[in-house]
Amino acid sequence: MTGLPLAPMARMAGRRLLYAVPVLLAVTFGVFAIAAASPFDPVKAYAGTAGFSASQEALDQLRDSLGADDPFVTRWWDWLSAAVTGDLGQSTSMRQPVSDVIGERIGWTVLLCAVAFAVAVVGGTLLGVLAARRRGGMLDRAVTSAAYALEAAPPFWLGLLAVWLFALQLDALPAGGLTDTGTDVVTFGQVAEHVALPAAVLAVSQMPWFVLYVRQGVGDALDEDPVRGARARGLAGRTVLLGHALRSGLLPVLTLIGTRVPELITGALLIETVFSWPGIAAATVEAATSVDFPLLAALTVLATAAVLAGNLLSDLLYGLADPRVGFDG
Repeated sequence: MTGLPLAPMARMAGRRLLYAVPVLLAVTFGVFAIAAASPFDPVKAYAGTAGFSASQEALDQLRDSLGADDPFVTRWWDWLSAAVTGDLGQSTSMRQPVSDVIGERIGWTVLLCAVAFAVAVVGGTLLGVLAARRRGGMLDRAVTSAAYALEAAPPFWLGLLAVWLFALQLDALPAGGLTDTGTDVVTFGQVAEHVALPAAVLAVSQMPWFVLYVRQGVGDALDEDPVRGARARGLAGRTVLLGHALRSGLLPVLTLIGTRVPELITGALLIETVFSWPGIAAATVEAATSVDFPLLAALTVLATAAVLAGNLLSDLLYGLADPRVGFDG
């Protein structure tokens, strides 16, 4: 039994890392350019209600201290130079360091996304395999119809529907938040109970693609000559499915894992807003409306890095599953 091809995997990861540097630079530059063109005034957003009674001199001093009149290229370069050393700057909307804003929230977003993605992959694979076994049958039609319907449903609409049904009508799960109202202590039980509904909704919003990909891949594999030959030799249907069709039929799913990361991030932001989940959604909205340059840039870099990492992961998994592909990408 041969070991994992660590050297080719490391070379691919190194190449992708080099490619990621100019991508991240371009993304952060774009964020500062778009924010500079925004009609929102960062000084008024920073001052809040106090800005209505403040003198023009005080507003001018605040504008100078925030560097609001500096060219966006200057602000981008200053932020980038500090970020290289680990200083992500000060969030003007949250009034705290950007690293603290992200550190307090990113863990809850990762938890929500990880649970939802695991449920989506496992659930979508199982349903896709069941549908592929009897293509054209009643179960296949029911599963594919539901998948196409959910594929078109916006995540926030699914979230509102789930709150109405499971929280308001059935009173089975909490409607939102991280803990019960009036509870300050965060426990595993509280978190598990409160993450169940938003994670389930996010998983359902991502599951249709896995269902349809698995159904198509496994169904096509079952029609291939080697699989038909295995059936002709008298092998049991379960053995043919698990030993022959499933492996080749699941290869496209490995690529899908990486390509679903952007949709997962977007869906998570919407779901966090609906369920008042203490992730990075509220910080993202606040940063956008307040033209918070440092926080906007850091969050965008984080999202872009997650997408690039997802694409790398899918390519590595595909190369491991199918040696013919290799790690030359």
